[in-house]
Amino acid sequence: MAQIRSKPFGVTKEGANVTEYILSNPGGMSVSVLDYGCVIKNIIVPAKNGPVDVVLGHDTMADYENDFTSSGSTCCGAFVGRYANRIENAVFTLGGKTYQLEKNNGENHLHGCFSRKIYEVKYFGDTLLMEAVSPDGEDGFPGTLKIAVRYTLTDDNTFRMDYRVSSDADTIVNLTNHSYFNLDGGGDVLNQKLRIYASRYLEGNNATCPTGNILPVANTPMDFTAGKTIGKEIDTGFPQTTMVGGGYDHCYVIDRARGSSQSICAWATSDKTGISMKLYTTQPGIQLYTGNFLQDCPAPGKGGEPLRKYGGFALETQHYPCSPSHPEFPSTVLRAGKVFRATTTLRFFTGKQCGKL
Repeated sequence: MAQIRSKPFGVTKEGANVTEYILSNPGGMSVSVLDYGCVIKNIIVPAKNGPVDVVLGHDTMADYENDFTSSGSTCCGAFVGRYANRIENAVFTLGGKTYQLEKNNGENHLHGCFSRKIYEVKYFGDTLLMEAVSPDGEDGFPGTLKIAVRYTLTDDNTFRMDYRVSSDADTIVNLTNHSYFNLDGGGDVLNQKLRIYASRYLEGNNATCPTGNILPVANTPMDFTAGKTIGKEIDTGFPQTTMVGGGYDHCYVIDRARGSSQSICAWATSDKTGISMKLYTTQPGIQLYTGNFLQDCPAPGKGGEPLRKYGGFALETQHYPCSPSHPEFPSTVLRAGKVFRATTTLRFFTGKQCGKL
């Protein structure tokens, strides 16, 4: 069974103490988590030439608070909400009332403030439980939300993320984790292979919001159904990739197995380290973001190295962006007194354990 230990990490600008919790299993895998934003700071995976840290992050608390680019926070490793991804024009209507949200991504609302909260932590066995409250009106959203995030590391190198939220008023909710993966442990991710189990994606507009069109990936650079290197078609002049900085920042519609609670949604591999990662989720979508603007982040990455374009890829399991504006999308409405739950699981393998992508 995994063990959990803790140590001080730093102090926020407001003077709050931040603690780092390290979950480690007998096989040599470990996950480091901050009570600030439920940030996944490190995922250390044993590999053929030694352990590899497969996520991007920062070394100091000041850097986590200074990770903003011109398009918003990089959210390295953070739990994000109330509404992961974008709400176009930062406005939505619910129950006949219109709500104006904070504009933090041009004219849009992006992600919200959950990544900057301090969470109350409890841990038992191989599980870390983090809880917080989002008051009515925070970022402009209705309802007081009770938030519970549960991280679990098992002996077979599986890391599970469970989210549970409830509200005292009707509201909207969309939650994800915003880790950037690099299975090489450094450099760019262009030669790492990725398969996404999705035959359709949401077409985006110039504001990176869905147009409402759900398009087939077939015969376009958006197609990862058979697996390919991330860089193979990343910047080929295709309009959808050009408009987001020469890369991917798109939500894919997961091909869900009928009757399954969690479906596989992505599989990534590194030939350099021999590490493979499979993702499973209960959520309907997965946003692929290839770090097209990471180079704009003023905060250095680990070891003082600057973050770089294509330095990591995010696989954000979630509901679709801008869902309140598209009633044909799966609903993100959470009714008063009801509970929203979601689970995403990461499984790590080394060498031939996982098979060939």
